[in-house]
Amino acid sequence: MIWLIGCKGMLGSEVAKQLGKQGLDFVGSDKEVDITEYKALENFSKNNPGIKWIINCSAFTAVDAAETNKELAELLNVRGPENIGKCARKIGAKVIHISTDYVFDGRGSVPYTENMPLCPIGVYGDTKARGEIALEAQTESYYIIRTAWLYGFNGKNFVYTMIKAMENRDFVKVVCDQRGTPTSAVNLAGIILKIIMNGNVPFGIYHCTDFGETDWYNFALKIYELGKKYGKIQSDCEVLSCTTEEYPTPAKRPAYSILSKDKIQKALNIKLKPWEKSLEDFISSESFNLV
Repeated sequence: MIWLIGCKGMLGSEVAKQLGKQGLDFVGSDKEVDITEYKALENFSKNNPGIKWIINCSAFTAVDAAETNKELAELLNVRGPENIGKCARKIGAKVIHISTDYVFDGRGSVPYTENMPLCPIGVYGDTKARGEIALEAQTESYYIIRTAWLYGFNGKNFVYTMIKAMENRDFVKVVCDQRGTPTSAVNLAGIILKIIMNGNVPFGIYHCTDFGETDWYNFALKIYELGKKYGKIQSDCEVLSCTTEEYPTPAKRPAYSILSKDKIQKALNIKLKPWEKSLEDFISSESFNLV
C-alpha cells in the first residue's frame, strides 16, 4: 500500500490520478492529517496498516510568502519531512520526498549534480534544504527528488498565470536572466511511479525536471505561441523581457538553477521529455482548465 501525502495539491493530484490508472493500492491524505504533528501521522498509519511507501507531495511552496511566514514554512518544510521520516522508519516504509532547485544559490554555470553542497539564498530554499537533512537523519530508505519550475493541471502555476495575463492584457513583462527547466507534473508523477514499480532504484537524492533549459522570458514566449495555437489565448499580447533588477521580489531567485538529470535517467533507463513537448501536451490537453 502507498500513502500519498498532499493528495489534493498540484503534484499530489496528478500522482493520485496515475496511481489509480495503474491500479496501485493507495490511500491519500491532505491538510486533515497535519504532517507537523507526529501523532497525526502515527494515528493515520495505525488506521491504514500495510503501508510500504510514503510519497510526500506536501510543502510550503510560496517562495515570496515564506520570507514573512518563516515559522509556517519551517513547520511544513522541515518538521514535516522529519516526522514523515520518523513514521516511515517505525512502520518500515520507503519515502519519496519532493524537494527543489532552490536548495542551491544559482551562482553556478553548469548543471547542478545531486552531490553538490547545499547553499540556499532565501527562506523557502533554506527550509527545503533543512527538510532534506531532517528526513535523512530519520531514515535511510528515502528518495529525495529535486525538481524545478513545476506546473500542472490542478492549482496555481506560471503557465496558467501567464495565459490569463496574456488573454487580458496588452503586454506582459517577464524576467530574462533566470535560467532553469520547466517541469510538467504529469511527467514528474510518472517518474515517481516508475521508482515505485521498478523496485531496485538505489536510495538517495535524484534530480528530475523535463529535458533542456530556458529562461522565464522564453518560457513565456512559448506559452504564448502554444496558447494561440490551441485557442487558449484569443487576444493579442506583447511579451516583453526585463531583468531581475527591474522586477524585484521579496525573495531572491537563483539566476541559474539547471539540474543535471543524468543520475535519474541512468537509474530508470529512460530519456526525459523535452520541456517544449511537455508544455505543448499540457496546453493542448482536454484537462487544461483555467478556472
